[in-house]
Amino acid sequence: MDTTVIPFSELLRKRTRRSHGSSAGTGFMHDLLAGECDVADYAALLGQYSFVYDALERAAERMADHPVAAPFVTSQLTRMPAIRADLEYLVGPDWSELVCPLPATTAYVRRLNEVAATWPGGFVAHHYTRYLGDLSGGQAIGRLVGEQFGFETNGILFYIFDQVADPSAFRDTYRAQLDAAPWSAEEQERVIAEVDLAYELNSGLLEGLDARRGGSGTSAVTA
Repeated sequence: MDTTVIPFSELLRKRTRRSHGSSAGTGFMHDLLAGECDVADYAALLGQYSFVYDALERAAERMADHPVAAPFVTSQLTRMPAIRADLEYLVGPDWSELVCPLPATTAYVRRLNEVAATWPGGFVAHHYTRYLGDLSGGQAIGRLVGEQFGFETNGILFYIFDQVADPSAFRDTYRAQLDAAPWSAEEQERVIAEVDLAYELNSGLLEGLDARRGGSGTSAVTA
């Protein structure tokens, strides 16, 4: 009988692979990577993410002293200063007055406020979904967007982790932290389910952007 124990990070990756692929394969991201979006469309994406990362990073402040969640909280990953700088560059200094959340974004933020700031496993699930994605496929997205729009740093600071010297080593350490988390099998299942939900919420956000763009032919920066 095979008694091999699969590390939780590997189990998590395998069990949520389909959800991740579905999220990454939305029409909006396909068009963005294919060069079929304009700068306003890209700014709309960052505008929606401003609400998501603000909620997640506020949750991180609350979880910074929790013994289970604390190892995952690091200023190296913080994205809100970069998002603000990018939106100021792309939209203007009054960007925060112009950006409004789509209904799907509001649902995403509501879930973050419900679980990420109160449940350590939920926080880690959403933290993992966003930041490990940013350090993986997000790097390729940043390069493509930079090439398409002629951005070297300004405009794509969101994708530049200048405090992470070695993203690959960072991801390995992160996975080791996942494996070391003192979760029961039941709690691991809850975390896996929340990661699936996080991917679903992100897909909804992207689909909302796609619908707004397709329906009006304009940016979704404003509502």
